[in-house]
Amino acid sequence: MIYFDNSATTKIDASVLETYHSVSDHYYGNPSSLHQMGEQSRQLLTQSRNQIAELLKVSKEEIYFTSGGTEGDNLAIKGTALAKKEYGRHIITSTIEHPAVIESMEQLETLGWEVTYLSVDEKGQIDLDEFERSLRKDTVLVSLMAVNNETGSLQPLKEVGELLEHYPSVHFHVDAVQALGKIDLDLNHSRIDIAVFSGHKFHAPKGTGFVYVKSGRKLAPLLSGGGQETGVRNGTENVPGNVALAKALRLLMGNKKEVNQRFIDMKRSLLNYFSRLDKVTVFTPEESAPHIICFGIKNIKGEVLVHALEKQGIYISTTSACSSRKKDKTYSVKEMGYSIKEAESAVRISWSHINTQKEIDTFKNVFDAIYLQLKSIE
Repeated sequence: MIYFDNSATTKIDASVLETYHSVSDHYYGNPSSLHQMGEQSRQLLTQSRNQIAELLKVSKEEIYFTSGGTEGDNLAIKGTALAKKEYGRHIITSTIEHPAVIESMEQLETLGWEVTYLSVDEKGQIDLDEFERSLRKDTVLVSLMAVNNETGSLQPLKEVGELLEHYPSVHFHVDAVQALGKIDLDLNHSRIDIAVFSGHKFHAPKGTGFVYVKSGRKLAPLLSGGGQETGVRNGTENVPGNVALAKALRLLMGNKKEVNQRFIDMKRSLLNYFSRLDKVTVFTPEESAPHIICFGIKNIKGEVLVHALEKQGIYISTTSACSSRKKDKTYSVKEMGYSIKEAESAVRISWSHINTQKEIDTFKNVFDAIYLQLKSIE
């Protein structure tokens, strides 16, 4: 079996799972409790927060634990909207954001906020001139993903941040779920105010994640409760999950340079292979994240290819796992200028550090046979 759907979710690392089990077994006190077991859990939570902050070179007060990317994006967007509603009700985003972002925007529109959806070019990038023209006195939030989860395209975050220097009151939210460990993201020296991360994208348990909120930026909580996470994210903390999350991040960042070079080599190998197949269109732009390739076979719907590979023990996906089962899918590929038919052919391969070049070579051999069967279909 070869698993190439790591942008949807990753297999939890064995040592991370061991940590989760150990903490669950021995440190099950509520961190808010005053007794010794509660204090032990609180200390573990503090240590995990400190470790994440150190790895990202930010302050521990800027890290808030969540349940993952969807909650983090909702907190960033709706939390900003609620906190700044007296200052303005205009938000800027793009047409190719994750459903957690797009649907949050749509919900806010029903409540009276105005949203500008920026178009993207063939590289999946926004136009900086259009972005600058969209900024207004009542703009309170700009929300962009660092790495597109379907195509791997990159947004010009540095240039957006430079333009926002003239708008110091605007929150700049970045969905960084697909970025961590894949591209450089210097939070401490950037204009990014809020960044969202999800543990299950880098071999931590599902249901874990964290949000970076720059010191001085305020978010209104979405959940009311006992004041956990300084009131920003109320609810009893997931101590074993957060400890495991911090360990997974440490493992990720510890060998990032070596792993990224392997990613680049694997991606180059696949792109060279696809370039020789005249019925294959690669939708991922040349400048993109190192762990994702989005492509399609002409006249073949993506789900047909997904199931053909599945029969051979290779697992890939169509688009985002959060939208792939919906009938009314929004395709990043279509927004990049391709036809609906081309977009319907799109599939995504995504790998992690546990994948190998040998698996890439096996994929090529299997794909050769499938391609011969499918390429003649008109």
